[in-house]
Amino acid sequence: MDTHQLTRQARTQVKLLADVLMQRNLQLACAESCTGGLLAKICTDLPGSSAWFDRAYITYSNAAKNQMLGVDADLIIQQGAVSEAVACAMVEGVVHSSGLAVAASITGIAGPGGGS
Repeated sequence: MDTHQLTRQARTQVKLLADVLMQRNLQLACAESCTGGLLAKICTDLPGSSAWFDRAYITYSNAAKNQMLGVDADLIIQQGAVSEAVACAMVEGVVHSSGLAVAASITGIAGPGGGS
């Protein structure tokens, strides 16, 4: 699947999420690593997003994950930045920092050159 198809799918999923958040009077905060703000862009491209989207943390580096979200540096070393444990720690940091009940985090390897 190419990037455009993935982005189209993401827009569809975010629209569904937005509808649920508005019905329940909730707001979303997110933390992104490899996507570098793409999720926040998709969210804020939707008309009326200010009713349900609050903030995003772009934590591309390990230091940013630690400083902005409180992700333990040892966890990143032990589990790797691209791990379920770090994704969970990122979302916990978002909830703690934002005070919101709904949060998402993204970490992984992105880009045409892949990664290690």
